[in-house]
Amino acid sequence: MEQTPKPRELGYLLAISQIGFEMVVPIILGIVVDQWLGTIPWLMLVGVVLGLFGGLAHLVLLLRKMDRTDSKKPTEGST
Repeated sequence: MEQTPKPRELGYLLAISQIGFEMVVPIILGIVVDQWLGTIPWLMLVGVVLGLFGGLAHLVLLLRKMDRTDSKKPTEGST
């Protein structure tokens, strides 16, 4: 029997997939604008840097939020 994910777990999975998009979209936009302006590869490189730092910053914030919510959960045996 399959277990459906809890809403909180589903939210984390969606946030992680959003981080992937945040890392890829600036690169694609950089490539498109580079071809349009003829500035290859400079805007793509800017997109790589922005995507990398933006995605990593979002990942760190997500992990901190997960850590805070996990530490607030009551442990077994405590009253």
